[in-house]
Amino acid sequence: MAEGDRVIELEEVVELADAVAASNGIASGMGTMSYGAQIVVEAENGEQALERAMAVFTEAAVKADLPVWPIVDVETIAEDEEGFYGLDDDGLPR
Repeated sequence: MAEGDRVIELEEVVELADAVAASNGIASGMGTMSYGAQIVVEAENGEQALERAMAVFTEAAVKADLPVWPIVDVETIAEDEEGFYGLDDDGLPR
């Protein structure tokens, strides 16, 4: 999720949804001061999944012409195990 200084409009979320569709993604954020997406990436581990997901998300936001805001929350969930990864309070992979 990226967080910023203005409210995200419905049209922007629709554009983001179109941009993440290729990654089996969905977008959110209408009416809030943030935008986000759930996407599917293939990776060998949590750190690689975070890197790939953040790259896909950033590229999708640019394609959707959204403002470049700091990413404040990232989580990954392994499909075949109970693995959970994300960013710690300092924005570093945990």
